[in-house]
Amino acid sequence: MSENNDRLHLFLDQYPDIEIFEVMLMDLCGGLRGKWVTRDKIGKVMAGSLKMPLSTLAFDVWGRDAQEWVFDSGDGDGWCAPDQRTLFPAPWLKRPTGQVLMSMNNIDGSPCSYDPRYMLQRLMDRFDSLGLTPVMASEMEFHLLYPEEDGVGRPIHTQQDRVGGSLGAGQTYGIDLMEDEAELMHEIRDACHAQGLPVDTLIKESAPSQYEINLYHTNDALIAADQAVMLQRVIRGVAKKHGLIATFMAKPFGDIAGNGMHVHCSLVNKDGNNMFDDGSAAGTPLLRQAIAGCLDMMADSMLLFAPNLNSYRRFRRGTHAPMAPTWGYENRTVAVRVPADSPAATRLEHRVAGADANPYLVMAGVLAGMLHGIESKLEAPAPLEGNAYEQVPANLPRYWPDALQCFEQSEYVASYLGAEFQKVFTILKQQELDAFDGQVTPLEYDACL
Repeated sequence: MSENNDRLHLFLDQYPDIEIFEVMLMDLCGGLRGKWVTRDKIGKVMAGSLKMPLSTLAFDVWGRDAQEWVFDSGDGDGWCAPDQRTLFPAPWLKRPTGQVLMSMNNIDGSPCSYDPRYMLQRLMDRFDSLGLTPVMASEMEFHLLYPEEDGVGRPIHTQQDRVGGSLGAGQTYGIDLMEDEAELMHEIRDACHAQGLPVDTLIKESAPSQYEINLYHTNDALIAADQAVMLQRVIRGVAKKHGLIATFMAKPFGDIAGNGMHVHCSLVNKDGNNMFDDGSAAGTPLLRQAIAGCLDMMADSMLLFAPNLNSYRRFRRGTHAPMAPTWGYENRTVAVRVPADSPAATRLEHRVAGADANPYLVMAGVLAGMLHGIESKLEAPAPLEGNAYEQVPANLPRYWPDALQCFEQSEYVASYLGAEFQKVFTILKQQELDAFDGQVTPLEYDACL
């Protein structure tokens, strides 16, 4: 941990006003858990002396223990391992504050098998053994909403129709709409710069009140996932400062487009050459093997890409949310797209995940699929042209219980992501499903009372 302390001393000299540090773990369901630590104690944290319960990684979306598992495990402590690469100020907060992301080690110092950051690192190591390095980037969609609710509890749009009618569309790529939120967007960009986040583009998306921010690619998948997590936190924090809610909920409104998290990935060799590039638009056989593996593992991995009840409302025909394991060149109706670009930038774009998913688990799911295809030398089917919805029946898990069953029974998940993770995540999602099953919705009362 000496590197952590060297970085810390430089950081403290650079930011003498910072008085509190947020030290954070991301749990399996995407919640940030941790502690506030004072300036005089942060050195001990960076040296690896902070203990927290291992079960901190295994809370459901409401922050509850995985009741079926936690006491059987003994609910013991582990050691938190901070990553000095994520030590940055949080400039949107009122008090001068720093933050750092951590991983969890077992009490004997070994990596916790269901820590999402370590899971991603293990997959990177498997690629490294093949002489390959994943180069990854994410695209993050979100809605900006007012904190008030309408008469039936729905959030209220920040984008209002300028002719006084109902909201018909979101003005995709609309420059005027971006200018309406210019102060907030510039503050997001400034905060990203302060946190070392390589923001590529920021656009107005297709739905009312919906936007998208893209991150530039990096040749470290763990850093790419860290950056996605930090970007979401920046967006939420700056929006809250401006009196708004930024949500990454997969489908906040049933009748308009939901929020996706698209992941781009290529593979480079030890010399930095893109192994998907053969000088043509078609790409190499390795590209098609990687795509074949993603398609083959897609149903088993669906719970990673769509982890919540609401996630499945996003998968509807004609909404750019794929409903079958398909692929194609420059085709936004498929699940895995190969974007048109220069041959040197040949990559796949995995388009299944919602923005509500855990970025570490999404990227782990993508890499596991690619690794499966390469190690098994799978052959991809013919790429689709035109409307994939009309050519291939919807055969990905369409509902949460179906995805949960596929995940729980998957040999692929156990092999590539770990049996203990598979068990704990299954228990958490079943616990959440049981909670939803115990609720009766207003629509049911309207229909049946």
